[in-house]
Amino acid sequence: MIKVGDKLPAFTFLTPTADGGRTEITTDDVFAGKKVVLVAVPGAFTPTCSKNHVPGFIQKFDEIKAKGVDTIAVTAVNDAYVLGAWRDALGAGDKIVFLADGAAAFAKSVGLDLEPSPSMGIRSRRYAAIVEDGIVKELQVEEKASEATCSAAPSILEKL
Repeated sequence: MIKVGDKLPAFTFLTPTADGGRTEITTDDVFAGKKVVLVAVPGAFTPTCSKNHVPGFIQKFDEIKAKGVDTIAVTAVNDAYVLGAWRDALGAGDKIVFLADGAAAFAKSVGLDLEPSPSMGIRSRRYAAIVEDGIVKELQVEEKASEATCSAAPSILEKL
């Protein structure tokens, strides 16, 4: 599992575009030379992710940016089209960069994958990280995927 002080692996995500399409975005595009809050969720449209975890980062957007954060990014084990629909349903606008990890390859590469049940397949563990220039400075991993406490926006604000 990735830990504080580690560099994120090189990876190419797909991200939804404003016109309903998708485009590639690399870890360098997202993290190089920037301070980023990276939030990982098991999947879009799930109860904890949609009602608690990601909305908290939307609500606390201004406070987080005021702490010197350049970008808030959310990764989920879904395709870019699903993440685009989720972004729109959440009303996130351009406050959050959504990073599709459809096959859980990024989750696996950082050692934060899990299989909650055989019918769901591999997902990402729920976590939040503060990443500076690609280096993990803080990492908060939830014990239970159904809870968003240590990785929630208020907790991450305290760490900033």
